[in-house]
Amino acid sequence: MDRTLMEDRYVDTVLGRIRLRVGGSGPAMLFWPSLLMDGMLWAGQVDHFAARFRVVLVDPPGHGASSPLTKPFTFDQCAAVIVEILDALGLERTHLIGNSWGGMIGGTFAALYPDRVGISVLMNATASPAGLRHRLEYPLLARSAQLLRGIRGPLVKPVIDAFLGPTARRTKPEVVAAVNDSVRRVAIDSGRHAVLSVVPHRPDQRELFGRIRTPVLVVAGIEDATFPVAETRVMAEAIPGARFVVLEGAAHLAALECPAEVNALIDEFLLAQS
Repeated sequence: MDRTLMEDRYVDTVLGRIRLRVGGSGPAMLFWPSLLMDGMLWAGQVDHFAARFRVVLVDPPGHGASSPLTKPFTFDQCAAVIVEILDALGLERTHLIGNSWGGMIGGTFAALYPDRVGISVLMNATASPAGLRHRLEYPLLARSAQLLRGIRGPLVKPVIDAFLGPTARRTKPEVVAAVNDSVRRVAIDSGRHAVLSVVPHRPDQRELFGRIRTPVLVVAGIEDATFPVAETRVMAEAIPGARFVVLEGAAHLAALECPAEVNALIDEFLLAQS
């Protein structure tokens, strides 16, 4: 599908006005990206799925053209945002595809709203609380962003290093450029609230994820330095019946780094549930 045919929609939610890009027809498939990325993280999925699904790309709270964040949020509120999006679009259910932040709250949504989800594909995510490194480094990064307001260069490299592995940095300059551009567009205050809510202050969701009864595919990137394979495997093990896959050559943004491989995994998982 031509991405220019995606329609912009706006939905008022508990976390402000959310911008969506909606296109295609068929069963709904909602995509929620990582921190510091907007809905176009999923451009490679639009091209593949919009001929068969109603594709909904979310600019998450405080990102892209969604309303700025003015305070921290909870994962339960993020899951409620998904419900409000579905209600506004007249959708009873959706398949949910999430990366990092999207993967974490995709699990929250599946646990809390099982009647409104089909399959869930949770990529580059965790169900565990923040370890010492995330509790120390990310508040410092958020504070530095405030102090260096308007001076983005020094802040971009740590994000590139956290999000992309050696394969993408060495062989995929278009991916590096996309992450660079996305990070530079995030408003400092919104980014700070989101980073603190999703990384150092995130909840331990392992017990909650044990309540999930819908089909879940968990995907890890072998080069992911933010949520290494072992941590994402713990998330998969917390979800009854979840399938776990490790992608070679992928780091923290698998859908952007390896779109064809991710699309094939989603198709295969959908077929297995039909």
